[in-house]
Amino acid sequence: MEKILSVKNIKKEYPKFTLDNISFEIEEGKIMGLIGRNGAGKTTTIKSILNLIHTSGGEIEYFGKSLAEHESEIKQQIGYAGGAVDYYKKKKIKKIISVTRKFYSGWDDAEYRKYLELFELDEDKTPSELSEGMKVKLNLTVALSHGAKLLILDEPTSGLDPVSRDELLEVFKLLAGKGVAILFSTHITSDLDKCADSITYIRKGQLQFTGSMSDYIEQCRREGIGETLEEIMIHYEKEDLHEKFA
Repeated sequence: MEKILSVKNIKKEYPKFTLDNISFEIEEGKIMGLIGRNGAGKTTTIKSILNLIHTSGGEIEYFGKSLAEHESEIKQQIGYAGGAVDYYKKKKIKKIISVTRKFYSGWDDAEYRKYLELFELDEDKTPSELSEGMKVKLNLTVALSHGAKLLILDEPTSGLDPVSRDELLEVFKLLAGKGVAILFSTHITSDLDKCADSITYIRKGQLQFTGSMSDYIEQCRREGIGETLEEIMIHYEKEDLHEKFA
């Protein structure tokens, strides 16, 4: 099975926060959840692996190629959605897409039309006329329309109602069945129960765990830490709280 993304010991230092030596891997057709409480480093991790911010250490490879040396080629093969669309708020969607499609050699109008219909998007509307949930769907439609082998999604289900969230998770599973790898951050751990093969858990900028989700839950269950991801996260985050008041 092809290794799609390999992250080795990435580090990013800020005055009051450090993302420290984060490592994980994703293979084709696999779904990984990136979890951790707000401020733990999930978005910093995603920005780092997309080279949206400069790291102070580590290696990032896609499809066996260095991001530093092959960034333009790599970004033709990945899709990114960082929550709701927040650009060209007053432009009609079809106008935005007419510009966006020019940046991707693999843009597929049939796929674009498929996701427009699936997500019930009206391309005669502007992003300012969409609900927060529909803005997320528009961003995902763009990410899914150019034959990406990997989707990197920052809180993609945030703002969606339960039915739309479930619909989106089903889309993830169908895409994974076609060999697409998916990395998505979320604080809704129940979403991972429905679709994730593995997780990467970040606490206070450090790697708590990366690997099989079912193995991690079983390990924590045997240790009496919790029966679900939510219980496990609450256990560890409460430890942090108790340490602060000790």
